[in-house]
Amino acid sequence: MKKSYLKYFIALFLFGSNGIVASLIALSSYEIVLLRTMIGSALLIAIFFITGGKLTFHKKGAQFFYLTVSGIAMGTSWMFLYEAYQQIGVSISSLLYYCGPVIVMVLSPILFKEKLTCVKIIGFSAVLCGIFLVNGASLGGRGSSLGFVCGLMSAVMYAFMVIFNKKAHDITGLENAMLQLVISFLTVAVFVGCKQGYVLSIPHGSILPMIFLGLVNTGIGCYFYFSSIGALPVQTVAICGYLEPLSAVVFSLVLLHEAMTPSQIIGAVLILGGAIFGELHKKTT
Repeated sequence: MKKSYLKYFIALFLFGSNGIVASLIALSSYEIVLLRTMIGSALLIAIFFITGGKLTFHKKGAQFFYLTVSGIAMGTSWMFLYEAYQQIGVSISSLLYYCGPVIVMVLSPILFKEKLTCVKIIGFSAVLCGIFLVNGASLGGRGSSLGFVCGLMSAVMYAFMVIFNKKAHDITGLENAMLQLVISFLTVAVFVGCKQGYVLSIPHGSILPMIFLGLVNTGIGCYFYFSSIGALPVQTVAICGYLEPLSAVVFSLVLLHEAMTPSQIIGAVLILGGAIFGELHKKTT
């Protein structure tokens, strides 16, 4: 159990540092996501077969379709997220991205026949207020507005990823992570191919950060994450998962010297607090 906790927390902090590593890479957002998913997929495929994994997805039919949709949503979500990183910074983008679980919470009565309680409505309202506070004066700037839209779209795609992944409940663990990452790579590859072709020029100074983002943050991060959550209490996974956006905000403030206004700090507290409030109540009722 202790080993699982360690792997889970390492994964969260690796994911939280994605934006920091990406800031060192002089490529477009979709080129970064293309290389990230390609390198991460290769590592997970190697780990899967070296550890004796056996593929089962071809026996699952409809569930593999759901996982495919989830993988497409993940690749699309990351493209929006990394564009938001470049437009409005890591801290604000990460907070907007993690509105995704709240979207799932609101849609759950329709999709999963779960009750929409007063507490969930309060949590959603807090997150909504937080979004407006975090965005603040950003709507006045064209680039910032584009970044805000990209951040929100990354959250919407995150929600689709979670919803369809939940429907693929018999494809689990490392196989789930590997297939989802491979499908994400193929999705981004199609987009990049249509947009510019497959000739990429990687600046020398971006090579090491790109390899690190692909191997460590993506490949090892996904491996640690999906190999640990099955051994941990569901409530722990749900609540502690918010260490990821929190660490992303802290890293960006300390390492990138990104500034947040008092209203944005209050908005951040409302987003994280509202989401955690909804999760805590969900697991105790």
